[in-house]
Amino acid sequence: MDKFVIRGGKTLSGTVQASGAKNATLALMPATLLAPGSYTLHHTPELRDVTTMSRLLETMGLKIERVDDALRIDSSVVSSYEAPYEHVKKMRASIYVLGPLVGRFGQADVSLPGGCAWGPRPVNLHIEGLRKLGAQIDVEGGYIRARAKRLKGARIVFDVSSVGATGNVMMAAVLAQGTTIIDNAAMEPEIAALGDLLLKMGARIHGVGTNHLEIEGVDTLHPADFVTIPDRIETGTLLVAAALAGKRDGKVRVEHCNPAHLSAVTTKLEDVGARLTLGKDFIEIVPPEVIQPVNITTSIYSGFPTDMQAQWIALMSLARGASIVTETIYGDRFMHVPELVRLGANITVKENIATVVGVEKLTGAKVMSTDLRASASLILAGLAAEGETEVLRVYHLDRGYERIEQKLSRLGAQIERVSGEEF
Repeated sequence: MDKFVIRGGKTLSGTVQASGAKNATLALMPATLLAPGSYTLHHTPELRDVTTMSRLLETMGLKIERVDDALRIDSSVVSSYEAPYEHVKKMRASIYVLGPLVGRFGQADVSLPGGCAWGPRPVNLHIEGLRKLGAQIDVEGGYIRARAKRLKGARIVFDVSSVGATGNVMMAAVLAQGTTIIDNAAMEPEIAALGDLLLKMGARIHGVGTNHLEIEGVDTLHPADFVTIPDRIETGTLLVAAALAGKRDGKVRVEHCNPAHLSAVTTKLEDVGARLTLGKDFIEIVPPEVIQPVNITTSIYSGFPTDMQAQWIALMSLARGASIVTETIYGDRFMHVPELVRLGANITVKENIATVVGVEKLTGAKVMSTDLRASASLILAGLAAEGETEVLRVYHLDRGYERIEQKLSRLGAQIERVSGEEF
């Protein structure tokens, strides 16, 4: 089991490149089930979650290989319609195979998903959406068992905007008979990327990137190649690292990103006191002399992303004053707070609201990762803390950040991955 050892207080400056988006990749890969043939997904990050999805698809008969930064997927043979517990338990995004399996083959047996340890994230919206399309679904023995002769178009109105449910219903509806309308659809860039791939495959979708989708079902689709969008959460994490651990005479430039996907984060960073320059595919940040306290409320896209909440709390821990962080997506997503307190942060949580009173300094300590974004917040705090910080269980981090320690080292951080049996 690996850990990171961080010696804080080093100035960050220089240039790094954002990787392909984890959350987009995990939707694009199952889409290859919709049509037999060969696909190349360029700019695909090397992550534990991508490996998990690869292993899952391989159990269904697909052949997957990595060539440089691309995944080559051959879906000519699909020999199984089951997503077994041993793979699905590792990652909630495994449920993305449900829609394409039912849409193309009329059957799917998908284990109820696992993933991060925090928060109730029910699958009822996925199930209700597919039932509206005509699938017969039973949940038994820990599995979602779906059957359908051929799905038929329907109007679906999500009570809550759900990225996963929108993606699943989209993939099912593109092969359904007739027209499907999805209202209150998720507008996240990762879902728009999925829509763009489906269009390249011959799907008929109107309104990609909006909350109103109209899908005219087709009889067949064909393979297509695709370039995965940049990871906006990784980009945001690197920008917060620069704001937290940089110096006024330093500058960090993140390339191969899409600033339009991060407007809520970059606006808040300017409110903190950072100076930002936004280009077509890069963001430069000069950190603030003094970190100003700035409140945030997480929201669906294009609001402040819940996946940046933990990193923002780390930044606010050293602000000059108090700030309020309100979590509206996953109300109990604060498992990082006790670990940040171990580093000297002053944070209190009541229900879905964290109050962060900035302190003069953080001090290195041994802390434990509990989930993916919590891991990121602990690393950011460790970069700014005095002394040495050990972040344990970084396998959480490896699920969603591609060689983050190498990127931070390139910027001047003193961070080292240490392997061992148990820490």
